Amino acid sequence: MLENLQPQPADKILALMTAFKEDPRDAKIDLGVGVYKDATGLTPIMRSVKEAEKRLWQVEETKSYTGLVGDVGFHHAMRDLILADTVAAENFAAAATPGGTGAIRQGLELIQMASPEATVWLSNPTWPNHPSIIKYLGINVSEYRYFDPESRAVDFNGMLTDLSNAKPGDVVLLHGCCHNPTGANLNASQWQEVADLLIAKNLIPFVDIAYQGFGDGLEADAYGVRHLAKTQPELLIGASCSKNFGVYRERVGILMTIAQDASRTKLNQSSLAFLNRQNFSFPPDHGARLVTMILTDSALRTDWQSELEDVRLGMLNLRQQLASTLQKRTGSDRFGFLADHRGMFSRLGATPDQVDKMRESHGIYMIGDSRMNIAGLNEASIPILADAIVEAGV
Repeated sequence: MLENLQPQPADKILALMTAFKEDPRDAKIDLGVGVYKDATGLTPIMRSVKEAEKRLWQVEETKSYTGLVGDVGFHHAMRDLILADTVAAENFAAAATPGGTGAIRQGLELIQMASPEATVWLSNPTWPNHPSIIKYLGINVSEYRYFDPESRAVDFNGMLTDLSNAKPGDVVLLHGCCHNPTGANLNASQWQEVADLLIAKNLIPFVDIAYQGFGDGLEADAYGVRHLAKTQPELLIGASCSKNFGVYRERVGILMTIAQDASRTKLNQSSLAFLNRQNFSFPPDHGARLVTMILTDSALRTDWQSELEDVRLGMLNLRQQLASTLQKRTGSDRFGFLADHRGMFSRLGATPDQVDKMRESHGIYMIGDSRMNIAGLNEASIPILADAIVEAGV
């Protein structure tokens, strides 16, 4: 049987990580992997997470299973963080998942179970796991324009035009904030226009929000998903705590459903439990427990928000420094978009050949489509990257 297995496409990011590790140069720069790093290149454990772990170690009495959908306290804490007071409890169902990827996978399976003929619309470009999972599940997929490669901003007219061709009942997968891979975000008025179109066309939004707090702040980053929660008959949300709590290896995610018709909530909740049972049974709890403790303890939450804000402002500062350095190197403002983008990522606009040249000549590693992780930079590496960009002719 196993001899019938076929080779699968290599993961580009994992391949890039391997190549970076094998590069003997001391001055190499990793801008590929999507993990936050501080100025020393470390992905630190947040103070509040350390403190919560100490407290949990002292009081935890069992390692028995949680329920199929995880701890209800985690659901409530995440609903408060992402949705605030926009959704009543009777309209909300949720299930903990192994990371944000698990939430996306479960959400897609829920769509497949509820409406197998539906098409899922993805932004072009989007996070590579989105189309990969959809293809594996055999779900119908289409794309809507999102990123203008000339201006490096949102192609909003193209987005609305393409989504106007979706059929009633289709699903539109939207990035809640800090779009991956481009860093280009919808503004408040654009979110409102998208919401109006979704209602007019009877489309179901599915929001992937993995970077809340990394863009314009916890509240501002949630504007889009909260507006949809208030205006849409139905909404799916896949959320991750990997980045904003720094608990990558703990795999903390959650899938939420919102239905304005509260009579559907019980069925939604039981369906989420069913899907968890078929996939992994009980979700991991340790990381979710830490997140719950932080969000429900005023001192821990205050410290977490303070450290998260330092991370956000640090990335904004790196963006501004890089844009300023490139302006000085080129005498042009054409890289000003780097300061306008938000989150960890920006798509530089380099060709694959230019990306290869920067790697070969300067040891700079980024994805072939020129997505780069801003958090992989520091004050010392910014001039090196700027010189490489200019030399490569980007």
